[in-house]
Amino acid sequence: MRLPDFILANLEPILQAWEDFADTLKTPGADLDRVGLRDHAEQMLRAIVLDLRTTQTVQEQIAKAQGMAPQSEEETPAETHAMTRLMAGFSIDQMVSEYRALRTSVLSQWLNQVKHGTTLEIDDMNRFHEAIDQALAESIASYSRAVEASRNVFLGILGHDLRTPLGAILLGADMLRCSPTLDKRGTRVATQIYTSVRRASQIVGDLLDLTRSQMGPGIPVKRTPIDLAPLCERIVEEIRAFHPHADILFEAQSPATGAFDGPRMEQVFSNIISNAVQHGAVQSPITVRLSAAAETVLFTVHNHGNPIPAEVLPFIFNPMGRFSQRSATEPSPAEGLGLGLFIASEIVTAHHGEIQVESDPASGTVFRVTVPVR
Repeated sequence: MRLPDFILANLEPILQAWEDFADTLKTPGADLDRVGLRDHAEQMLRAIVLDLRTTQTVQEQIAKAQGMAPQSEEETPAETHAMTRLMAGFSIDQMVSEYRALRTSVLSQWLNQVKHGTTLEIDDMNRFHEAIDQALAESIASYSRAVEASRNVFLGILGHDLRTPLGAILLGADMLRCSPTLDKRGTRVATQIYTSVRRASQIVGDLLDLTRSQMGPGIPVKRTPIDLAPLCERIVEEIRAFHPHADILFEAQSPATGAFDGPRMEQVFSNIISNAVQHGAVQSPITVRLSAAAETVLFTVHNHGNPIPAEVLPFIFNPMGRFSQRSATEPSPAEGLGLGLFIASEIVTAHHGEIQVESDPASGTVFRVTVPVR
């Protein structure tokens, strides 16, 4: 008996084996009933049977093996199965294990009949593996897309809901620290609260920018004619006030006038300079330069200290990549989420500019931002 015929003839025993295995997987949600445990297994098996019975050229087989099979415009049973398993609390590892169990169940039952005289069709087995792999790839992709979308929505809601209470605390702390009735100790405590809440507000803003960049076309910018030199100087003075130990040298060779989003460019200046203060050597100065040419504005920040590790450097503007590459150099809790450089990179890209970094023990670390004036 050919494998597709065997699957249809033994659909119930195969589905029962799927149900029994799914029942062993412990999830945080409520226990699933018989229908929930079987979910879309029957539709997937029937889709596999249809695939096995479809004539396939050698080129089509190679394309499928390389993950380049034609994509269906409609949602496949495997994609729907991933969504229902996610909603039921299955982890992606548990969902993948279901496919391993399904593969084993079908082949073990079929090969058991082969032992009793049924002809073994090797091509059927190869096609079955391809079909299972295709269904598994569809499920993983659907599961990952859903997790990514839910994470972005969660971050957006979290950031939006946190802004109002943080704004109220920030305003209250600012009023307290400027109050003439407070003693020196009270003023110091109010200033600490103000500084901490301001930092928390910046983190929330970065989370919202991260969500915007991943859910849409990127961070939006509103260009207006503006001189970046006063903005950059104000950011330098602000960071000097918050980090009195830092020796920050500022050089602006000429007015840097062009069409820019001023508040967004302030984020670029603040994030890159703050990064240099955080990671640079305390005893060495940090040099901030801003210069303008006919078509571009150049902003550079140079600091000495430990260089950026070579394995991290290619991912320095990607927070997820940076964390995944740090097995040998784990970040300390003080490093935070690492969103500052990512946000700076997205803003520069939105201005059609370019951001680069060079780092070595001899010359230190230099971040270089080039933005067109038009």
